[in-house]
Amino acid sequence: MIRIEKLTVAFGDNEAVNELDLQIADGEILGIVGESGSGKSVTALSIMGLLSREAAITGGRIYMGEDLLLQAGVPQDKEMLRRYQGSRMSMVFQEPMTSLNPTQKVGKQVDEVLELHGQMEPKARYDKVLEAFRSVGLKHVEKVYDSYPHQLSGGMRQRVMIAMAIILQPELLVADEPTTALDVRVQNQIIEVLREINEKQKTSMLFITHDLNLARRICNRIAVMKDGHLVEIGSTEDIFERPREAYTRKLIEAVPSRVKVKELENTIPVDEQGLILDVKHLNVYYQEGSNSLFGQKKKRCVVEDATFSLEKGETLGLVGESGCGKTSLCKAILGMNRLIDGEVKHFSQRPQMVFQDPYSSLNPSKTIGWLLQEPLRAAGRLDPERAMTKADMEAAAYDMLHKIGIAEKYFTRKPSQLSGGQRQRISIGQALITRPGLVIADEPVSALDVTIQAQIMELMQKLQEELQLSYLFISHDINVIYKMSDRIMVMKDGKIVEIGEKEELFYYPKEEYTKLLLKES
Repeated sequence: MIRIEKLTVAFGDNEAVNELDLQIADGEILGIVGESGSGKSVTALSIMGLLSREAAITGGRIYMGEDLLLQAGVPQDKEMLRRYQGSRMSMVFQEPMTSLNPTQKVGKQVDEVLELHGQMEPKARYDKVLEAFRSVGLKHVEKVYDSYPHQLSGGMRQRVMIAMAIILQPELLVADEPTTALDVRVQNQIIEVLREINEKQKTSMLFITHDLNLARRICNRIAVMKDGHLVEIGSTEDIFERPREAYTRKLIEAVPSRVKVKELENTIPVDEQGLILDVKHLNVYYQEGSNSLFGQKKKRCVVEDATFSLEKGETLGLVGESGCGKTSLCKAILGMNRLIDGEVKHFSQRPQMVFQDPYSSLNPSKTIGWLLQEPLRAAGRLDPERAMTKADMEAAAYDMLHKIGIAEKYFTRKPSQLSGGQRQRISIGQALITRPGLVIADEPVSALDVTIQAQIMELMQKLQEELQLSYLFISHDINVIYKMSDRIMVMKDGKIVEIGEKEELFYYPKEEYTKLLLKES
């Protein structure tokens, strides 16, 4: 289907991809795995002709019937690429919120793909968009069609992106972290959708992921990349059962599991700690539409009667399907949505949040150093006896860079010059730099590869012990929740259905929904 020969892509003096050789056969699903910054996404963007202006293809060829590069150093033929983009090859991007137009309803955005590439009438296009939405597991598709991106959950936005990519039944589908924002149930649905497309339509796929378990489930072959080089490639079975390279073994060993490791668990008894957050009978609402008679906004309840508490030094894991109300609950707790009733009591200063989508939560016009110092400028002082000087703030920002595993050279760079995983680490650094008592972490490791994911979880646990932090930790990855949490809270359709100690909930769940989540993970 497609052949890549000696592909080399550079950003100035930095070669992001170095003499890469890859082939994808007709009907094959080839996975690419590796750490953030290894060149996975740059490879995908090169194929699609979507590299930024800062990038230059300095060598190699990409063949898909014809040479898509023409020759190294010459700009790609945009007219030729348009014949391929969308119709013969399509892409699902990593961050749907930054890929969808925030000013346009999502249905029209998907409809635009059909309008640009076909002669279908408007009614036929509308029906086909709804059909595509249903195929990726979206419900109430007419309502989704008329929604703006910000009105959908992260998982729903990701499914809209997948529907947009598959609607023209392309020969090659490039999927860059297509299930990153999805909970385990929806993730399984999407994987089944992709597998069905692959089997029925013989669509070839390039599947980029940091989730090795996911790659193992869907890919025929797997390519391992590191620092722009191809480290190893082979059948999925060979890569997992008989890896040849030490780096591949390191990636596999870093995958989080539910193996009990008692020495890593928080052993401080909960009843000896003080409360840091107390939530009682909390209802959270959103305004939507209006009453035509009086022009008043109508309220829709998205979280109903939530009651729970969080202890000092404790991690409370929060799991549930996309759209169940997890993020809405957290925003209400932090006062970002004041359309609530019930009771929220804080017993900490400067509670912080790590957001799910780092690219949309970081100011793209500012440097990393400026972004890390901004929470310090807002706080004014961390020590009540002394205000922080400019030098203090800069030193604290450099110290945080070291803690989150990012080199000092990135201090003067901007978010667009970092990989998705690096941006996520900056978001975590921003939240932790003011030493808050409470951190609400909304999918804090979802965009990270397994080795960096393990490092970030270890870092968060270390800082929790040092600073007696409390975490409300949201993740769709059950294994990550198991590793991080002391207790676990399960949500469904805006309600808390079960709360319990980690071991008790995992091995003796009471509710059928909890059993279903564990079974499908």
